[in-house]
Amino acid sequence: MCQDHFITFGSSRIHYCRWGTGSKLLLCLHGYGETAATFGFLEESLGQTFTMLAIDLPFHGATDWKEGLFLAPSDLLSLIRQLAAAVAGDDRPWWILGYSMGGRVALQILELAPEKIARLVLLAPDGLHRNPWYRLATRTRAGNSLFRWTMRHPRWFFAVLRLGNTLNLFNPSVYKFAAYYIGDPQVRQDLYTRWTTLRGFRPYLPRIQQIIRDRQLPVRILYGRFDRIIRKDNGEKFRAGGIGDHCQITILPAGHQLLQPANQSAILQALLD
Repeated sequence: MCQDHFITFGSSRIHYCRWGTGSKLLLCLHGYGETAATFGFLEESLGQTFTMLAIDLPFHGATDWKEGLFLAPSDLLSLIRQLAAAVAGDDRPWWILGYSMGGRVALQILELAPEKIARLVLLAPDGLHRNPWYRLATRTRAGNSLFRWTMRHPRWFFAVLRLGNTLNLFNPSVYKFAAYYIGDPQVRQDLYTRWTTLRGFRPYLPRIQQIIRDRQLPVRILYGRFDRIIRKDNGEKFRAGGIGDHCQITILPAGHQLLQPANQSAILQALLD
């Protein structure tokens, strides 16, 4: 169970969970719509080896975010440094475990602070491919305005979704996923605020690949065989960028939700092999 802890950032209160008493420091970064607490089931197997820290990102969990609709990656890094130093001291390296959206955040942290990272483990990670629609919606003024308007007036978007589904232009699971996030007003508002606030996390993959080669950094990427949201092809392309000696990819008999007790042994192996 997550014991509630808070750290102040500007006018905001950032919620985080802490588990374990191990000498190694593990930073856990959650997926979209999830919370720091989703990593709690790992305490039993990892708590003797790691001290585990997991932050609720803006507009997630119990974090009370008051800094507007933007989180600079450098500010998150400063927050992590502050928290890690308070819990474990400045000299410990970091293991990072990032799931889905948290994978994109993890890649950005590696790019900004490569000297701190001992190992990177990514579960069904976002960030290993460029999504032109996400870029349009969050990083251009016109696109973001259209995104905000659509979240308030989604009828036309529903029509496009239904047409695309009828014409088999995308996988039915993708249609269901998109329809879920558009169907409820609060879910739509959350989608807009969360995506917009994290728009600055844009890991530059050639730079990250160079860091992995130079530092011979162990990278482990886990995918679900039946995942229709994040495909393993992106990981294969990333690994083919000259990091094959350091990057291993594992395919699990699962969908997108890899943070489950059933995958505990695979996650443990990825962190410690």
